[in-house]
Amino acid sequence: MDLEMALKECFEALNLFLNNRFADALALLKPWKNESMYHSLGYSSILVMQAGMTFDPKDIDTAMTSLRESVQTCQRFRKKTGIMESILSLWSRQPADNMTEEERHAELCYAEILLQKAALTFLDENIISFIKGGMRMRQSYQIYKDCQAMLDVMEEVEKQKSAFIHFRGGVLMGIGSFNLMMSLLPSRVLRLMEFLGFSGDREFGLSELREGASSNSLRSILSALTLLMYNLYITVILGTGDGNLTEAEALLQPYREKFPNGALILFYTARIAVLKGNFTFAQEKFLACIRSQEEWRQIHHLCYWELMWTYSFEQNWHEAYRYADLLCKESKWSQAIYVYQKAAILCMLPDEDVAKLGENVAELFKQVNGLRLRFAGESIPTEKFAAKKAQRYFSSEPVKQVVPALEMMYVWNGFTIVGKRPDLTESILSTLERAEEQLRNNPNPSEYQVDDQCVVQLLKGLCLRQLGRLVQAEICFNHVISRESKIKHDNYLVPFTMYELGLLHKQKDDISKAITVIENAKMNYKDYSMESRLHFRIHAALNTMGSFPAKFPPSRMAA
Repeated sequence: MDLEMALKECFEALNLFLNNRFADALALLKPWKNESMYHSLGYSSILVMQAGMTFDPKDIDTAMTSLRESVQTCQRFRKKTGIMESILSLWSRQPADNMTEEERHAELCYAEILLQKAALTFLDENIISFIKGGMRMRQSYQIYKDCQAMLDVMEEVEKQKSAFIHFRGGVLMGIGSFNLMMSLLPSRVLRLMEFLGFSGDREFGLSELREGASSNSLRSILSALTLLMYNLYITVILGTGDGNLTEAEALLQPYREKFPNGALILFYTARIAVLKGNFTFAQEKFLACIRSQEEWRQIHHLCYWELMWTYSFEQNWHEAYRYADLLCKESKWSQAIYVYQKAAILCMLPDEDVAKLGENVAELFKQVNGLRLRFAGESIPTEKFAAKKAQRYFSSEPVKQVVPALEMMYVWNGFTIVGKRPDLTESILSTLERAEEQLRNNPNPSEYQVDDQCVVQLLKGLCLRQLGRLVQAEICFNHVISRESKIKHDNYLVPFTMYELGLLHKQKDDISKAITVIENAKMNYKDYSMESRLHFRIHAALNTMGSFPAKFPPSRMAA
């Protein structure tokens, strides 16, 4: 099968995939996966996506086996180099301007496969796997740079060939993704990555991805999905919640028209609605996404997670519980978080409602620690946070958490989303004021009393800031900071509150004070829960305020 025919068939497989015909897409690719680099890459990519959704060891092994076979397939098409040429390439990598068209595409496919192998390797639980994954990432990155150099020296006649658009689209996707990914890292990590040979520029990365998304190439959808993930998730969880929703809608529109019932398209349509505060419409679209296919139940689980949160934003705790319970029963992604989330939601319901549901909140919290996952011997920070919060239920006299579901809403930066709806923000504020009064009137304060009061004050401050009541919000934030010496367990509260206070000063246009307060949180606190998450958010916030360059010098800017 020649290159042109392979690309054509892979387009057909992609269309099947986007129309929810996942098994048909695999069936189309399978017969040629050992003969065609693109069939092999496409087949493995689908299996990798499935493994990433299920976290099932069997799926991960199947995907990794397929990737190994894909490496072998690509190697047959890559340019053969002699021993001296290989040795010289260790010191100086030169653009391979004498490669054939097929060899160039083989390099591109090989880079993509290495990146996917690195991603799966990171799921293993030992440090050696992490080192292997890092080495594969670096090799993949270097090949993408080589491919970018090939574009610069390619003759015009080569650019007129039909497969050129797909090569260029792949380079744009790879270079753009690496630049964007690296630019998100906190500055101290970024300096280390630069030393290891990486570089990253956010605007350059976004520009490459935008060009790739509009290129009508085989990988246009990958560039579009990367931009959607950035605008709809990364900017929320690891940033300040300022994703470009206008861009997201424009990226999705052509796919909505072509694949109106595609599960991925319905899912991202719903997510955009969530970030706009249109929760009822979002719920309808998530349910439509669930109904659209049964083949990949993992997509249902993504929808359950989102539905749980949309109902939590509305404080419809019974419906939120329903979807948290489904996640506990069906998804393997993070059982510790699902069980904690379910217990946290139950804490928001009256005791009699919990009894009717046949649930025991204390027993659920006790399960959390034993369900934690580990990567390279390390716990996932959010699971570690949940396990620490659940520790109070191991006491002979457990102390009930006050507003744990709202606290977890903050962990996932949900207040930036619910803030789009002043009515719901006011409703959450009322809940927090009742909790505040309950703690104030507690006749037998526990060792968690100050911690619980500070959690409530932080969340109150967030609501008040979203409602534009900045003076009251500042009082709440300063209350938490003033109680630093009395906080016994929730050591994340003060640095996170300082960060939020900094954003409040930014909202007041006092940029200098905002930077000072946020830098204080960054430099003077360590070893607290979810520290890395806060550093990601601080990095994003400081970038918006111009406190340090978001870009490398021009000579090192492009990946």
